[in-house]
Amino acid sequence: MTRQPYGIMAEFKTPEALMEAVRAAKRAGYTRLDAFSPFPLSDLAKELGVRTSAIPWIALVAGLTGGVIQYASQYWMNAIDYPLNVGGRPLNSWPAFIPASLIVAILWAGAATLISLLVILRLPRLHHPVFAVPGFERASEDRFFLCILQDDPEFDSTVVREFLGALSPLAVQEVPACE
Repeated sequence: MTRQPYGIMAEFKTPEALMEAVRAAKRAGYTRLDAFSPFPLSDLAKELGVRTSAIPWIALVAGLTGGVIQYASQYWMNAIDYPLNVGGRPLNSWPAFIPASLIVAILWAGAATLISLLVILRLPRLHHPVFAVPGFERASEDRFFLCILQDDPEFDSTVVREFLGALSPLAVQEVPACE
């Protein structure tokens, strides 16, 4: 029994060639694409349809939650649980509660951002199938890679290999599936 590969990967020399390959793959109907580049390409995320809108909302909700909990706990401790009137100040001294509430809101937003990024990006990932492709280590130096994943509805190993070969890559290789 032969195992399905993780995908088929093409190696390109320039970011322009990678961008054109991604556009061609989208035009050909491929939807499950992954690209690798040694530096961020701003248009690449748009072309691949990568959405990043969840992280700011997670940070906002966590920050507001942390700030409200901090303010409420200060109010509870100073006005209800152990009211102590010092110098005639009001028990609900909200100006004194704001700095600590703001600091805790920032802490919660930062922690939620870190945790949600780790979960969304499935990190830490100690091994990925693309690491087995010869020459892939250059993805962090000077090469650009496009992988069409095998779970794409249009995936046929032979057809994908021919399609990627027609885009003038430096190499087209099969990405073996994980054990």
